[in-house]
Amino acid sequence: MQMQWLRNYIDKIKPTFSEGGKFPWLSATFGGFETFAFTPNKVTRKGSHVRDAVDMKRAMITVVIALLPALLFGMWNIGYQTSNTLVAQGGEAFSWWYCFWFGLVRMLPMIVVSYVVGLGIEFTYAQIRGHEVYEGFLVSGIIIPMIVPVTTPLWQLALAVAFAVIIGKECFGGTGMNFLNPALVARAFLFFSYPTHMSGDAVWIAADMWGSDALTGATPMGQLATGLAPQASALDMLIGTIPGCTCETSVIAIALGAIILLVSGIASWRTMLSVFVGGGLMGLLFNAIGANSYMQLPFYYHWLMGGFAFGAVFMATDPVTSAQTNCGKWIYGFLIGAFAVLLRVINPAYPEGMMLSILLMNCFAPLIDHCIISRNIKMRQRRAEAARKEVKA
Repeated sequence: MQMQWLRNYIDKIKPTFSEGGKFPWLSATFGGFETFAFTPNKVTRKGSHVRDAVDMKRAMITVVIALLPALLFGMWNIGYQTSNTLVAQGGEAFSWWYCFWFGLVRMLPMIVVSYVVGLGIEFTYAQIRGHEVYEGFLVSGIIIPMIVPVTTPLWQLALAVAFAVIIGKECFGGTGMNFLNPALVARAFLFFSYPTHMSGDAVWIAADMWGSDALTGATPMGQLATGLAPQASALDMLIGTIPGCTCETSVIAIALGAIILLVSGIASWRTMLSVFVGGGLMGLLFNAIGANSYMQLPFYYHWLMGGFAFGAVFMATDPVTSAQTNCGKWIYGFLIGAFAVLLRVINPAYPEGMMLSILLMNCFAPLIDHCIISRNIKMRQRRAEAARKEVKA
């Protein structure tokens, strides 16, 4: 009843944006705002369909809720890492609440830029094509600021979002048609276009608010890439009190999001589990070889470092770009985990292999499903042929 006034107002102005009204060319934009505020009132008119309460909007909102623990912890960690670096230089430590508000001030403009640019492009394409606005960017729009360094300039972030939406999604038909994860397309654009803003020690600490470029913080993976042992303990990496991409550091916060996704049935446990299995087995294989310090790193460290856990939970499980068959999900996830660790260890120039691993397997997901389905069809044909021969006999 509290929202009835809004429902009544939308119903009142709806004819203005419908055929025969003043602004029918804005029907897609109006429909986007209407479906964002309320459940679409469309139902199927004929044929038999499976009906339930889960639509795209509810699924996307559930993913956003699952991202909140990692987002909130990431905001706090931005201030915490800056505080630690200032203390090392003789400054005063931030309070717990100031750490959070410091991170909030840094993250909020990035989230706003991501949504304004991305949704602006999606609404424009919807108007041009005359179709409804989908809710897919609700998730991509918040993930993109979460997986880039806190020091990423806003104009670079805007370019990356525009590239991801136009080239990574709209060129292929929009939500549901893209074969690459849009958030990772944005990160790849930034990494290869502006590598100095995506790597090194200085990109992880919000130094510019203090008028200094001297605040640095090496990530555990950055230390390994230079041949040094990671200074952070496994517990530090599990909690997430380490430098890194904005919201990828806390495995505990990511695990809370994973529980939400699994309980709600939004994400596939097969994909999620197989990513960790593939990464763990590849880590054990390198442990057996043990040619250098990176190969000797305990296999479970790979689960805790970099964007491995975040990628396994929130990006490898993307239902649009991942494998669709149950067997294919096992293969798809296993290869993501294995290739991520392989890239980390073999290529010291690129210590974080999760992004490229997921993008690579996005390309092969349709082939994996095709092979699985073809195999199942052939097996059924053989069983049917054997049954026919048995009947004739």
